[in-house]
Amino acid sequence: MPVIPSHWGVRRNGGLFAQRVETGFPDLPILEVSLRTGVRVRDMENLKRKQMMGQREKYKRAAKGDIAYNMMRLWQGAIGIAPVDGLISPAYVVARPLAGVNGAYYAYLYRTDAYLREVNKYSRGIVSDRNRLYWDGFKQMPALVPPPEEQDRIVAYLRAQDAKIARYVRDKRRLIELLNEQKQNLIHLAGTRGLDPTVRLKPSGVEWLGEVPEHWKVMRIKHVARFNPSRSESDHAKCSGAWVAFVPMESLGTDGRLRNLASVPIEDVWAGYTYFKRGDVVLAKITPCFENGKGGYLSELPTEIGFGTTEFLVMRPQHQRITGAFLARLVGLQKFRELGADMMTGAAGQQRIPMDFVQNFNVPLPALAEQVEIEHRCAEIAAEIGAAVQQVQQTITSVLEYRDRLIVDVVTGQVDVRGWVAEPDEVADVGALPVLAVEDEENPDDEGCEHDDDGYQ
Repeated sequence: MPVIPSHWGVRRNGGLFAQRVETGFPDLPILEVSLRTGVRVRDMENLKRKQMMGQREKYKRAAKGDIAYNMMRLWQGAIGIAPVDGLISPAYVVARPLAGVNGAYYAYLYRTDAYLREVNKYSRGIVSDRNRLYWDGFKQMPALVPPPEEQDRIVAYLRAQDAKIARYVRDKRRLIELLNEQKQNLIHLAGTRGLDPTVRLKPSGVEWLGEVPEHWKVMRIKHVARFNPSRSESDHAKCSGAWVAFVPMESLGTDGRLRNLASVPIEDVWAGYTYFKRGDVVLAKITPCFENGKGGYLSELPTEIGFGTTEFLVMRPQHQRITGAFLARLVGLQKFRELGADMMTGAAGQQRIPMDFVQNFNVPLPALAEQVEIEHRCAEIAAEIGAAVQQVQQTITSVLEYRDRLIVDVVTGQVDVRGWVAEPDEVADVGALPVLAVEDEENPDDEGCEHDDDGYQ
């Protein structure tokens, strides 16, 4: 417990909150407890999250301002304050603040690292990672108790700082979007027009491509690459009992780089997974991985052959016509992704790009030497803008770390905000609910891309 102001107290949660167990309100919206943002209304229109709620009458009512938490995941931060009257899973706990208790203050306090570290001491379970914090344990946990008016002032102060930080972060993320758009535009221009701005152009005959340098060709991908080569060419490796690289979807980034690869016995993966060789080009064919740009040139595959998720489409470049790096760059163009997304087929959430779309897609084709020059320049563009994006992202990270430290200092009384007065442009609503996490990126490139049922996660 930190040293706290002399006029603050310490009480158990049971003296601050009462458990609310009220059912039979099926018309209220469904609420969920997010590790990042606390309690929020569930988006029932999002098909990836849609669920049948056949027994809503068994869900617990949480009134606006109540605290709700996930008994098994509170130690990770699965706790927050209800933004509206709604329904919470019967497996969760709902706590109603008593008189003189500002639930928003405790929503901040309960999500600090120091407080979350105490959760297991009051939890019960057979093993630690299955511990549950029941109401009986939660109400025994001690909590800081500033005077009611100071709780209100703390919430107002933190709400105002959250609003400023959120605006700053949004502006920085918009800058990142603009930088990435610039990168895409420059790479598209290099890949479809070359590096010589004075070159003579000719109509390509392809709507998305427009004009191309007059000495270039335009060909379908199936005429410059072989698709899904047969695994039979790896029979010798199978018989030898070799170990090979295995590439699940999450190990291939949108930048084409391989990360955290496993090495597995070939007999474990030979029959049921996608086969490829070093130097092949792979492309994610399922949504949203395809649209996010999952794919790349396997020039750095650690073994001569490898296997991966069945959601990869494999292309083997005909080296007398196209380099693997240039082919990977072409199918990484934003325009290719946009046109391909319109052609996807299948059930919602499981849509895939048809192979014949990729096979028959027309691409510009300079001579091999020019392909190498263009790819080298595209790599430079990606590195230069990537460095700028990384610098902006580091600034965002630093600001969010500052925010976390500020919350801890304020809710524990290390920073006195009683004399704080809001500026005219600051949000300072004492009754406002806290912003428990400034919207942060949870690796959106990988969202929904876990389609591997392998044993090598």
